[in-house]
Amino acid sequence: MLSPESAAVVRATLPAVAGALDEITTRFYGTMFRDRPELLDGLFNRGNQASGDQRRALAGSIAAFATALLDNPGTRPDALLDRVAHKHAAVGVTDDQYTIVHKYLFGAIAEVLGDAVTAEVAAAWDEVYWLMAGALIGREARLYQDAGVAPGQVWRKWTVVERRTETPDVVSFVLSPSDGEPAPRARAGQYVSVRVRMPDGVHQPRQYSLSSDPGGDLRRITVKRVTGADGTPDGEVSTLLHSQVNEGDELTLSAPFGDVFLDDPADATTPLVLVSAGIGGTPMTSILAHLHAIGSTRPVLVLHADRSPAEHALRGDTRALVGRLTGARTVFWYERPGPEEPNAREGLMNLDGVELPQDATVFLCGPLPFMRDVRAQLLRAGIPAQRIRYEVFGPDLWLPDAAS
Repeated sequence: MLSPESAAVVRATLPAVAGALDEITTRFYGTMFRDRPELLDGLFNRGNQASGDQRRALAGSIAAFATALLDNPGTRPDALLDRVAHKHAAVGVTDDQYTIVHKYLFGAIAEVLGDAVTAEVAAAWDEVYWLMAGALIGREARLYQDAGVAPGQVWRKWTVVERRTETPDVVSFVLSPSDGEPAPRARAGQYVSVRVRMPDGVHQPRQYSLSSDPGGDLRRITVKRVTGADGTPDGEVSTLLHSQVNEGDELTLSAPFGDVFLDDPADATTPLVLVSAGIGGTPMTSILAHLHAIGSTRPVLVLHADRSPAEHALRGDTRALVGRLTGARTVFWYERPGPEEPNAREGLMNLDGVELPQDATVFLCGPLPFMRDVRAQLLRAGIPAQRIRYEVFGPDLWLPDAAS
């Protein structure tokens, strides 16, 4: 994929570029948003910009892609590309925007690395960029085509037909298409973007997993209010949704996207293990609801960790769905157990003593430290890495490591 001449230059300069990527991406975003502030209106998540998560994810993806080109020159890193493409499609990225990104990214590289960026070095990294961008453009075009929308035209109005309080800081919204047309196809485990207008007039997108059966014309999302900690602000979109959105209101949603989903036939027999913590249980509830809707009889093991039963969002839904599925069972862990779940285990999730089917497909979702720990436990228990599928809420800082 990468020409031999460029591969030699990239190999020689990768340590220097990788070491400077945090500074490069910081300058890149700062300059681009200064010159093109409209990109912050509905496309980029300014919360992730403020925290630095977006620039760290970008830096990690660039370094991982370049490394993959060098280590496996005949293989395209599809796991990395698919994850990024779905995130991009969910906010309506279009191919012309890659030209804008190229301009400011390479301007930042030149500023940070100075005279080290010779014409030869610039040409080699330009090849890396356009290989990655070209692959993403092609993948995103297919995603738009599969979704039945024009490139970037992913948004649609939906009406809130029900608002339900799940826990003190979690609310569910059931939505119906405002135009009366059929809902787009969705798969259990996928997410949608919600785009809202903030008090300062800027539109902000956030992704929320579908938390109900994706079939039919209703969709449900379940939103946890993000509370700031250690000086960070509260989540602006989740706070607005909690405080201002009620039955009868309209929300703007994207078509469904996401590369982690259940797409097996109703007669599939492979065991499933659904592992989650906190609000990471939302896509698992969607998978359970889908299994019930298609009459699945495959074995299902649901593992969930939370602070307490009262803070376990969708606990009642999970219990009810598991009760309707043949061969499904649950194990819950709580840091503060309560009488609502007398058989739950105390503390953090510990898989010792949990019988895991060796041929299972595992879905994993929750805070990043939780997923790192549990994935390691699953690997020690003999579950192959390729059978563990995970979803991250927000920029995927884990992707470069987990895809390797």
